[in-house]
Amino acid sequence: MTLDPPRVKICGLTVPEEAAACAAAGAWAVGMVFAEGSPRRVGPEDAAAITEALPAGVERVGVFVDPDPREVAAIASGCGLTWVQAHGAVDVAALRAATGLPVIAGVAVDGPEAIGRAEASPADLVLLDAAVPGRHGGTGRAFRWELLEERPLGRPFALAGGLTPANVAEAVRRLRPAVVDVSSGVERAPGRKDPERVRAFLAAVAGGAGSPVHAGAR
Repeated sequence: MTLDPPRVKICGLTVPEEAAACAAAGAWAVGMVFAEGSPRRVGPEDAAAITEALPAGVERVGVFVDPDPREVAAIASGCGLTWVQAHGAVDVAALRAATGLPVIAGVAVDGPEAIGRAEASPADLVLLDAAVPGRHGGTGRAFRWELLEERPLGRPFALAGGLTPANVAEAVRRLRPAVVDVSSGVERAPGRKDPERVRAFLAAVAGGAGSPVHAGAR
């Protein structure tokens, strides 16, 4: 059985040239982290340089933690963002109203109840990631994929957490996400993407979509 390949979001870009290379490799979206304390954090000026390096048609995602809708709106306008991704305390309706942009809501998967939270979220897209105390993505850790196999999510979702060129094909076959999101899995250092790993990741995503679905996958 052949699957439609998921779209690929590459997150935590800090250098315009590397963002352009991700787009050239086939990424659907490039993410920039604005959260304090992240080793991949960029300021508005750096983010604007990154978005300007991207060709038309590539989504520009700003990643925020505990966002203030007015602050996010100002950054989004100044940097040319096309999506907002929010973690922590998130008011999806307020973010959407302030920015006029679709919202990705991060959901930390710490057990079966997290799948229910994701299903009920009013966000345009939910992103399922590993639950790591004090961290919001970029941890290199995966959550228990069996949770989604035991309770399939009744809506399209993005899958994050510990994805690499070595395991993303299995994730695609087993879970069938609409989007796969990678950051540390294609890096040579925090915020610095390795072009060969990026290309290998995109190839593995396509390979997973073209492979037979194993028993137990939904």
